[in-house]
Amino acid sequence: MCQRPSVPMIAPSILSADFANLAAEAEAVTGSDWLHVDVMDAHFVPNLTLGLPVVESLLNATDIPLDCHLMIEDPGRWAPPYAEAGAYNVTFHAEATDDPLAVARDIRAAGGKAGLAIKPGTDLEPYLEILRDVDTLLVMSVEPGFGGQSFIPEVLSKVRTVRALVDAGDLSVLVEIDGGINADTIEQAAEAGVDCFVAGSAVYSADDPGRAVAALRAQAAAHWPTTVAD
Repeated sequence: MCQRPSVPMIAPSILSADFANLAAEAEAVTGSDWLHVDVMDAHFVPNLTLGLPVVESLLNATDIPLDCHLMIEDPGRWAPPYAEAGAYNVTFHAEATDDPLAVARDIRAAGGKAGLAIKPGTDLEPYLEILRDVDTLLVMSVEPGFGGQSFIPEVLSKVRTVRALVDAGDLSVLVEIDGGINADTIEQAAEAGVDCFVAGSAVYSADDPGRAVAALRAQAAAHWPTTVAD
């Protein structure tokens, strides 16, 4: 299981990067904890982005661990190959499968960390037990499919629920948030207990993406709960 990091993790999302220069865009955020890769199939979400061949190319272009967020149908079929290719963390959506436990186990068997993502409107309660068998919970703070959306603060109740369980020793899972994270929203997400913050336009629209990553990490660190431990 993933242990809570000693400092906040920042995962720049290449959804907001220049797709024609992904190797350079990855290099621009050297020092990031993860590089967040949104895989969309135009079925589970109404957008089409990239797939395994691009991920394989990125793996050859950067040493930053890849955090692959699969917004796709049939993750049981498609998720394990991302782990086999070398993606560090492979996250699939709870809403896309009837057997999330099996998908998580197959991702782990393929060599990756397994992540479970839930949409803003998805109830957390049915998945609490499954969180014992995944490494990452990705709480979506926008509707999945497109970058640049506004943060939905109501999802932080899910973060607080899982944070309390982790702090009590009942779960060992890394809490990640994705959607609308920027200088205006990262503090409230940090206060709720998020471990890893996905940021797209807040990083890649900055003049210096690497400096933007460092600034977001510092801002989150200043607002982490006092229960945070190394």
